[in-house]
Amino acid sequence: MDNPVSEIQKRVADKRDWIIEFMRDICAIPSMESQIGQVGARIAEEMKKLKFDEVRFDKMGNILGRIGNGPKVIVYDSHIDTVGIGERSEWEWDPFVGKVENGILFARGACDEKGSTPGMVYGLAMARDLGLLDGFTAYYFGNMEEWCDGLAPNSFVEADPKVCPDFVVIGEPTKMQIYRGHKGRLELKITAHGRSAHAAHHYLGDNAVYKMANIITAIRELDRRLPTDPFLGKATVAVTDAEVRTASLNAVPDRFTIFLDRRLILGETKENTLAQIRGLIPDYLQDEIHVEDLFYDTPSYTGFVFPVDKYYPPWVLEETHPLVQAGQQTIQSLWGETRPTGKWGFSTNGTYWAGKAGFPSIGFGPGDEIYAHTLEDQNNLDDVVRATEWYALFPKLLKGAS
Repeated sequence: MDNPVSEIQKRVADKRDWIIEFMRDICAIPSMESQIGQVGARIAEEMKKLKFDEVRFDKMGNILGRIGNGPKVIVYDSHIDTVGIGERSEWEWDPFVGKVENGILFARGACDEKGSTPGMVYGLAMARDLGLLDGFTAYYFGNMEEWCDGLAPNSFVEADPKVCPDFVVIGEPTKMQIYRGHKGRLELKITAHGRSAHAAHHYLGDNAVYKMANIITAIRELDRRLPTDPFLGKATVAVTDAEVRTASLNAVPDRFTIFLDRRLILGETKENTLAQIRGLIPDYLQDEIHVEDLFYDTPSYTGFVFPVDKYYPPWVLEETHPLVQAGQQTIQSLWGETRPTGKWGFSTNGTYWAGKAGFPSIGFGPGDEIYAHTLEDQNNLDDVVRATEWYALFPKLLKGAS
């Protein structure tokens, strides 16, 4: 079709109730702690109804839907796991059934990130029906991300080498704008070793907590002087957790561990960041305080294990890249607007797609990340529906731009 915009908008309007019902269904299915089997099955049911060419779970337990067999490969990535709900008594409504108020759905996962799934699934089906996916192999990839971003796409590509995307669209919330990057991060732990003794004779021991005190102060000072990237913003470091090992409340701890979240900007690598943190430890304590980078090797709900280090590179796609331009042209064609490109404050699967593997990636999704992981988790249902228009039209504009 030369000008499919009006036809897409008509079809999306006709399917509005289906899209919203699908959204509410998947939010109603708990998918915490990477337990995505049931919500994946509900998504698979919808893709089969829409006659995707292939619908299957991968070994890790992510849900895949494929349309077409063209030479160009595009992946629509949406993570369908969520964080937990915390104290149930703190919610004013059922976090899974949710509530709709003034056109906004409040439910766990509505923002982060089930809000993009209905639009991606219906949008790809509509694009196929209108001939907009000719020349493409298109995947919907519903995955687990909350506990280790980038792990699912890494296993997807490594376990199925034939899947090598030319383009990736990440559905994390972008306020219906094109996002083109975010900071990276490195998760670290620092362990101080001491010697236990009875607290009544503490001077006979070597208190591991005291040993770490100056290191924590040095980390706070390091955070203040870290560099700033003109697009990504300031690099940061924070102490995020601590563990102490002690024989009793009347004993000097012989081990104290802190955990760090180090947010990275362009030009910062795993190696130079590790060296920077190790440089905070005085020479005389080098044998007693150790810095380690962390690994993720927790089995998925299927028992699949894919060990990776907890290093997530920063990434930015240039504003002039054809993928970004196609995203912007899709917005302009649908809604007659020019919206600024942006970036996420948090981390996404882009750490693998663009940061590690180098696949050109952008983000587009309904919702605002400020509501992620909060008791106000929400998404505007009009935007959930409108996003379907973007996901349907985008392949045509991408074909023209690339």
